[in-house]
Amino acid sequence: MAKVAFLGLGVMGYPMAGHLVQAGHEVTVYNRTTAKAEKWAAEHGGHVGKTPAEAAEGQDFVMACVGNDDDLREVCTGDAGAIAAMSAGSVFVDHTTVSAAVTREMYAAADAAQVSFVDAPVSGGQAGAENGQLGIMCGGDEGAYARAEPIMEAYAKKCVRLGESGAGQLTKMVNQICIAGLVQGLSEGLHFAEKAGLDIREVVSVISQGAAGSWQMSNRYETMADGEFDHGFAVDWMRKDLGICLQTANENGASLPVTAIVDQFYKDVQKMGGGRWDTSSLVARLRNLG
Repeated sequence: MAKVAFLGLGVMGYPMAGHLVQAGHEVTVYNRTTAKAEKWAAEHGGHVGKTPAEAAEGQDFVMACVGNDDDLREVCTGDAGAIAAMSAGSVFVDHTTVSAAVTREMYAAADAAQVSFVDAPVSGGQAGAENGQLGIMCGGDEGAYARAEPIMEAYAKKCVRLGESGAGQLTKMVNQICIAGLVQGLSEGLHFAEKAGLDIREVVSVISQGAAGSWQMSNRYETMADGEFDHGFAVDWMRKDLGICLQTANENGASLPVTAIVDQFYKDVQKMGGGRWDTSSLVARLRNLG
């Protein structure tokens, strides 16, 4: 059993922290909205820290799953940040999807405080978090990763170290680039099937068994056909992630023409009022175009 703090109880963090309790760890949580942290503690029997520092003090591991670069800086090195309160030799594990640049910045801040820092963004969406079946892409020192991996196993389907600090975030960018193109392709296929007068469910029952099959097709085609977009990762967050991908591509010289186009398509969805819809809502944009 380890003493673990979890910072950030959104749609991902809330169930992830719960899995840590189920795995037998002693868990203290922090959330910007204290009432949500108190609700979690009432359900799971953990403790509540009123600030990141209070939650992190005395813990073996501090896990975070917050919103963006600025949120991560705030919980790590802000006025009541976790890193200054952490014991020497403890490990900070960041599950947020952020830029590799801020990851390396936080790694350096942690190192100065004799704390290890592992970037560990996740994939699998809300369902993966709830079911403890997340893919976790990690960067950081080998020793820190080896210590943190058994803790992350509480909610991981697969957990891999890809390299030094920032490698996890770079791998998550690859993940989001691939998803963007897949969802747009699936949206166009379903839209074409509708226009052609085909039965979408019958079509997918056949093509999903061949080369066109994907996780997105298997898990999202029915809700896409029904125009239901409250089942996963929000468009607002996807645009944040794709922005990181495109900025990093500008820095490293990668060419991402499809990603750039799909990012603008998601901007159109936001203009339709779909910022909180899940990423499969690209099909709604096509329907809106006629």
